[in-house]
Amino acid sequence: MEQAQKKHASWLEYGPLLLFFITNYFKGIMWGTAVLVLATIVALAYSWLKYRKIPMMALVGGVAVAFFGGLTLYFNDEFFIKIKPTVISLLFALVLVTGQLTGRNMLKLLLGGQMNMAEAGWYRLGWLWSAMFMTSAIANEIAWRSLSTDGWVAFKAFGLTGISVLFAVASIPVFTKYSEDLK
Repeated sequence: MEQAQKKHASWLEYGPLLLFFITNYFKGIMWGTAVLVLATIVALAYSWLKYRKIPMMALVGGVAVAFFGGLTLYFNDEFFIKIKPTVISLLFALVLVTGQLTGRNMLKLLLGGQMNMAEAGWYRLGWLWSAMFMTSAIANEIAWRSLSTDGWVAFKAFGLTGISVLFAVASIPVFTKYSEDLK
């Protein structure tokens, strides 16, 4: 059951993004945004109906998609959907850095039930993920300001995902060194 939930969590996150990318290619960013908002709402509803829970990151992301996507559609201005990754990444970075500086590791609060790791590992991981979110915010700012809309959509679909994958790979040594499950 746990493996099935993780598989559905991937679709919950990447399914709407893939539909956004494809719809944008054929119909443009406004249609793409509308499909993204609708697909995100459907994915969250499916998660709730199937598992009676919605992962916190998916919920925050879904609210952000609905808010920024709604603004994009209401004002007929792609600016709002383009700044969503920046705003959300900065928000996550701020929460993580604040937690690090106040001694409350937010990653541990969020993920501590899923993995058992020494405090030093949570500390290092908190700073690493803070750096990931800051990198994503800066990269998105550069991308939306310098690329065409289609170029930005490709960056959002593949570039931001690539940044996440690179930092996930960079997290592996921290997990393996500090995991108490592997000892």
